Amino acid sequence: MNLTHKKINFLGDSITHGSCTTSESKRFSNLLEQQFSLAAARNYGISGTRFARQTAPEFGQDFNRDFCLRFPEMDDDADIVVVFGGTNDFGHGDAPFGTFDDKTPDTFCGAVDFLCRGLLEKFPNSKIVFITPLHRTGEDSTCGDGSLPLPNGRQPLKGYVDAILKIVGRYQLPILDVYYGEAEKRFTPDKFADGLHLNDDGHVVMAKVMTEFLETL
Repeated sequence: MNLTHKKINFLGDSITHGSCTTSESKRFSNLLEQQFSLAAARNYGISGTRFARQTAPEFGQDFNRDFCLRFPEMDDDADIVVVFGGTNDFGHGDAPFGTFDDKTPDTFCGAVDFLCRGLLEKFPNSKIVFITPLHRTGEDSTCGDGSLPLPNGRQPLKGYVDAILKIVGRYQLPILDVYYGEAEKRFTPDKFADGLHLNDDGHVVMAKVMTEFLETL
């Protein structure tokens, strides 16, 4: 796929939003916009957000506006839709992990399935791409980051990655795997600001990895 002048919607959390970059111009969405003279690089990243619906959301807080709530608000004319999340479902989401038969946003597995179906309906002519979570500090914990009571079936980060790969895969949507794939090796510790968020150099790597992947589609 030739990316020049394309319109891209980026749905994600704080990494997509650009937390820990020195300016908006340094986040990967803006880097792609500059490199390919994109017609639109719409950044729908909101810090703290998740795929799944919180069981006890704090009313009026943006970080409780999960991906399944937000995707209908995205502009319809995107050539490409990029979904990058899951680390917050692991870290501090209070929704149950769920099963691979779930279909609603009330569990993590159900939310991934719900989002796949919703995006395919909303963007029938667009290329829809998912990105797995990156490795992060504390990823082997079954307590997430420890900030919330444990929901049913809490998994280490690997469990959330595996669920994304399985559920998105059954819809035959492209997945950029930065957890298990070759690209994972390029996200060395010096590309992170705090063990979770990418720094400016990390966003450069993400833009390059994303470019290489999207150009194969």
